[in-house]
Amino acid sequence: MARKSSYSDKLKQTDQSLIALLSDRLSLLSGSELPSLEEQLAGVAPLLAQAGIPESVWADVVKSCHATITPESASVNHARPRQITIIGGRGRMGRFFKEQLTAIGHNVNILEHEDWEYADQLLSQAELVLVSVPIEYTVDVIKRAAKYLSPTTALCDITSIKTQPTQAMLEYHCGPVMGLHPMFGPNIKSFLGQKVVVCPGRNDDSFQWFLDFIKRQGGEIIICTPEEHDQMMVIIQATQHFLRFSLGVFLTQERIDIERSLIMSTPNYRQEIDIVKRLFSQSPCLCVDIMLATEERCQAISSLANTYSRLAKLVAKKDRDALIQEFESTQRFVGHRAWGMGHRA
Repeated sequence: MARKSSYSDKLKQTDQSLIALLSDRLSLLSGSELPSLEEQLAGVAPLLAQAGIPESVWADVVKSCHATITPESASVNHARPRQITIIGGRGRMGRFFKEQLTAIGHNVNILEHEDWEYADQLLSQAELVLVSVPIEYTVDVIKRAAKYLSPTTALCDITSIKTQPTQAMLEYHCGPVMGLHPMFGPNIKSFLGQKVVVCPGRNDDSFQWFLDFIKRQGGEIIICTPEEHDQMMVIIQATQHFLRFSLGVFLTQERIDIERSLIMSTPNYRQEIDIVKRLFSQSPCLCVDIMLATEERCQAISSLANTYSRLAKLVAKKDRDALIQEFESTQRFVGHRAWGMGHRA
């Protein structure tokens, strides 16, 4: 009993020290210009590895501190309220943007497919129009909406491909144009700790207030061309969706008791299952459309499937030497690249 009491006392002392250090951290952050989340997370991966602390634990601490010292008043846009229309605003991502923008005082209207008879009223006076519709409808909606827009209206899409929508906006609208891709699902509650890819199109200054709003909410802006974005999303998004989609189908096909498996699982397995569950909580059309959005995505997924098939044949043949060779070849490739916290893809 005495040993247990001693252990409990040491734990309390450690907790007190952690609380004091967190208090110091909050004081430092509040006493100066708030560094970005990326700046706060960068460069600590080696220290975390040495201490045996998972990067995810540290990231949660930093994000929580960031949220704590960002008072609600600091997240409010004190500029005049803007007139905003979201096309597809009743979808899950559209609702997220409406909630975030309305919360800081902007006037947000919604235009859905049954509302086009009011398009002139909803679009012509808007200072910002966000297009948030399924991928296959995006370009057609841009064409349809453009004829109602004022030359000063800032037009932006928030779909997960950028080249075709950005080209369509530049072609059909003479005013400010920008492509955005929020790199998160619609289940999140704020921009805190989330990445948003920005593809400039025309008259970037017209969007600065909007980008500043995202950054004040704790979001990270990453700028690239539409072409680079789409190339990166083949790997970052399409193949990852296929991986998790395939795993979910396999678990269903094999009738795996997922909850039972979680009882005896590793943290990595639990994290992967959580990602699979989030994927299958979304609209099936959204998931499938992300995989099928471009020919490059379809080709990459086919190539990935061929790689799986080739490796599975080595497993079936129990070709240990060949599998080790594949591992070592990949190990050399991975080892020459930076994978630490804060690295930008």
